[in-house]
Amino acid sequence: MRFQRSLALVVVALLAWALGPLVLVLAVGSLAVPRVRAWLRPTWRVVAGWVVAVLVVTGLVLVVPDGWLPIPPAPGAWVTPGYTGRPVVAQPVELSTPQHPFLAPNGAGTGHQDGWATGASPHPGPLGESPRVDTGWYGWWRCATPVLDRHGRLVAHCLDRDGPALHVVDPGSLRPAATKELPDGPGEGTAEDVCATPALHLDAEDRAVVPTRDRRILVVATSDASGHPDLTTDATYELSGSVPADDCLVAVLPDWQGRLWFVTRQGRAGFVAPGSGKVAALELGAEVTNGLAADTDGAVYVVTAEALHRLGVSPAGRPRVRWSAPYDRGSVTKPGQRSRGSGTTPTLLPGGLVAITDNASPRMHVQLYAARDGSLVCQESVFGNDAGAAEGSLVSVGTGVVVTNAHGYTGPWRTVLGRTTAGGLARVEVVEEADGTRGCETVWTSDVVAPSSGARLSLATGLLHVHEKRRSWWGADAWYLTAVDVRTGETAYRVRTGLGALLDNDHAAVTLGPDGAAYVATRGGLVGVRDRQD
Repeated sequence: MRFQRSLALVVVALLAWALGPLVLVLAVGSLAVPRVRAWLRPTWRVVAGWVVAVLVVTGLVLVVPDGWLPIPPAPGAWVTPGYTGRPVVAQPVELSTPQHPFLAPNGAGTGHQDGWATGASPHPGPLGESPRVDTGWYGWWRCATPVLDRHGRLVAHCLDRDGPALHVVDPGSLRPAATKELPDGPGEGTAEDVCATPALHLDAEDRAVVPTRDRRILVVATSDASGHPDLTTDATYELSGSVPADDCLVAVLPDWQGRLWFVTRQGRAGFVAPGSGKVAALELGAEVTNGLAADTDGAVYVVTAEALHRLGVSPAGRPRVRWSAPYDRGSVTKPGQRSRGSGTTPTLLPGGLVAITDNASPRMHVQLYAARDGSLVCQESVFGNDAGAAEGSLVSVGTGVVVTNAHGYTGPWRTVLGRTTAGGLARVEVVEEADGTRGCETVWTSDVVAPSSGARLSLATGLLHVHEKRRSWWGADAWYLTAVDVRTGETAYRVRTGLGALLDNDHAAVTLGPDGAAYVATRGGLVGVRDRQD
């Protein structure tokens, strides 16, 4: 009898691994039958054995260093394909983006790829040639989009059970090569908490410029004189005199003259002057939940919950608003956005344009403004009625942008048990009208579902990369690195990165490395995807 009970449990476990959580639901439901309960009633030895096994596994996880174990698998391996599509041939995309003099090279310095926040990287991503997936388990954490130092190592600002930390991660093993604990502060670490892990950037000296939760900016070297991973603080800027204790830093970015601009959740903006370190700030009057973009003339752009602002410096050396462009912020905070208003970082395009999304109902719009005066050039509605929201940056394709739909994503719990969000991608182009004016039009749409992150474009291959969650009626939670042809909107391939809630990237975007790999920071650790190496 004991052997039969054990065999039954093993069979249920195997079926759950193969077919998904629905098997477990049915197994638990069978306990409602008295005869089944009586037959499965365990002895105290069996209960003790299970308790010991759980304690041993838990202890192992706590003892083994971060990144040394793969992210554990979840149920559903047989009912979710490991790979679909086919390899593609690279079709490079032309996009001329100026190199910011105070940032690391384009494609490495920021999570938005460059000072213009284009979301377009010069690095190649996987082409889908027998891709290999590697993972490193870090427990339960949350990271901003990792950036790349000059040695190709990942630099990530993360929040885990021990608090916020800065990591330098080896791209091959996905193990931390250096770690620095950061000051803690208010915040819950939830999907809606923009204070949890503010985005960092790397400056032209390959140093991480990190906003901290105690209202400081740290400038941290990422390597020593020999190029080995090392995290040493070179400078600290104290902002508590300009940012009150109930507020937090959301983003930091230098302008083209080297001033270190910052914005806060409650809508304060300002800069740290180079050399002196003096801080000057102003009030924008509405909350901010996303990042900054910087133009070559010294201007900085930020979106609040009410308007797009172009910021600059007055003759007296103070921050000022050069112009403001209010947009339709809608009447509600949509599920999938962290404020009632636009959920995008401004994206600069060639030709003097700035792109954002609004929060209009029933359909949101992609909007393009003239950078010189803030006039609305054109706008295009995207996605369905009451089914569109944006949270992240747009992706520049030079003559337009790609927008990702985040409607419905309210946290990792929203994508468990086979569920997913509305999803969708759309490419909006700027076109010349018959009367000589410029208009907007949608040139393609896609049903790819990236619940919380925007796409990232490889200029070297012409592929958009997203971390996708597909719906499963079996209850399986499979996540995929999905590549989309930016010219046509057709899906090139999907490669499964793993199963379960630990694979949810929770607002972190894909990072493309110079070695052709793609990396994703997930709730459980790091994922790396590489093409087969001949």
